[in-house]
Amino acid sequence: MECRVLSIQSHVVRGYVGNKSASFPLQVLGFEVDSVNSVQFCNHTGYAHWKGQVLTADELHVLYEGLKLNNVNHYDYVLTGYTRDTSFLEMVVDIVQELKRENPNLVYVCDPVLGDHGSMYVPENLYPVYKEKVVPVADIITPNQFEAELLTGRKISTEKEALEVMDVLHSMGPDTVVITSSDLPSSLGENYLIALGSHLQIKRDGTKEKQRIRMEIPKVDAVFVGTGDLFAAVLLSWTHLHPNDFKMACEKTFSVMHHVLQRTISCAKAMAGPGNKPSASQLELRMVQSKKDIENPEIVIHATVL
Repeated sequence: MECRVLSIQSHVVRGYVGNKSASFPLQVLGFEVDSVNSVQFCNHTGYAHWKGQVLTADELHVLYEGLKLNNVNHYDYVLTGYTRDTSFLEMVVDIVQELKRENPNLVYVCDPVLGDHGSMYVPENLYPVYKEKVVPVADIITPNQFEAELLTGRKISTEKEALEVMDVLHSMGPDTVVITSSDLPSSLGENYLIALGSHLQIKRDGTKEKQRIRMEIPKVDAVFVGTGDLFAAVLLSWTHLHPNDFKMACEKTFSVMHHVLQRTISCAKAMAGPGNKPSASQLELRMVQSKKDIENPEIVIHATVL
């Protein structure tokens, strides 16, 4: 039986971000993907220039109503990422709630894109919408440390505090929380960053069992765009394919990320030449070239069970 994903994300003509970053790995791993492009730009905003169009909440509603009229609004997953408009985000919530009434087993995977390293890069009025409306209907969320702190109102300076923050996020709705990056010190040194995951698994007796893991990930000295979209899509895939092994799902997800980024930086440096800093164009994710790593990643990032 096919597994279908409704992916509501940005779109670029050139490069990999939003739906272009998410759809390919999902399809490679066997999912049918219906894409709604929240924006359509010529390229991502890391370039010197960009042009394009932004989908409004009303236009999103029209698209969804068309799916309903044809009775094809049946999904197993919804995936969302970067959004800049509150009314659009609220329409996404309405659609997710309606789809969950249609299919109570639907899983909503949300990357709550708000900012990083202490700075917001979306309008501040999106924050309460995420906190009060989006996170409560999400099943899997993938915030970075700053976003997790913002959503809970708690600071993270130790692993214990990070675990407490993930507990707060669980209490808001999601059963799976992955803090994709943090400033916590790694035992492997300053060239590694810490990611943390927490998953509530329902046992046969109906009670919930908490699984928690830590991953130490090699840093890559470059700025990539589209990695959050790729991460959320790959996590969706591997949690579906390993529903009872959260540790394995995270190890495969982070290993895919490692392989894609290493291939991307190697290609970018070769294109830029010795001593030159790669451009935004040269740092576009090498998705197609990483097909085999997405399908069957060598596990190079190992998780520690906490």
